[in-house]
Amino acid sequence: MKIAELKNGTSKVNLTAKVVEKEETREVNTKFGKTTVANATLEDDSGTIVLVLWGDETQKVSKDDTVRIENGYVKEWNGSLQLSAGKFGKISTV
Repeated sequence: MKIAELKNGTSKVNLTAKVVEKEETREVNTKFGKTTVANATLEDDSGTIVLVLWGDETQKVSKDDTVRIENGYVKEWNGSLQLSAGKFGKISTV
């Protein structure tokens, strides 16, 4: 799957892309308690998308890594699409 094919609500996303930017990790309060979150920008030959990293995922991914997302999902947040592995997905470096 390519980034350009992703739309709001797309699930079971499997793709490989390069991390071209990663923001600082920040702490947030969720309904499940405190956790950490960071946004990373993924790029492939079709475009870019924001990858949201939660908890331990924030330490697994660095700028210039190539990552594989398995069983991810896409949602729209503040007018832009975001990709997340979520509870059932997996992020790994290639």
